[in-house]
Amino acid sequence: MFGIGSTELLVILVVALLVLGPKNLPKIAHTIGRAMGEFRRVSTEFQRTLNTEIALDDEKKKAQERKAAKAAEKAKVEAEPAKSEAVAEAAPESENKA
Repeated sequence: MFGIGSTELLVILVVALLVLGPKNLPKIAHTIGRAMGEFRRVSTEFQRTLNTEIALDDEKKKAQERKAAKAAEKAKVEAEPAKSEAVAEAAPESENKA
């Protein structure tokens, strides 16, 4: 826990007992426990919110990429008949010259 070994934890608890006294130690431990629980809840909620925002952002980017790919494909399909017509028009001209 936080890189603290059992010996260090025991020393901390003994010092806390001596400084705070046996009457106040349970109250303070309860308060600290509640604060840590609240901190965990808040941090978990923050992490969920952050993950949701990241997922939404990724979906928006994917949708934009799909839209751009469809537009490029549509432009390519529209450009192909124009090329075919240009080639067809150029072919008779070259036949007339020959």
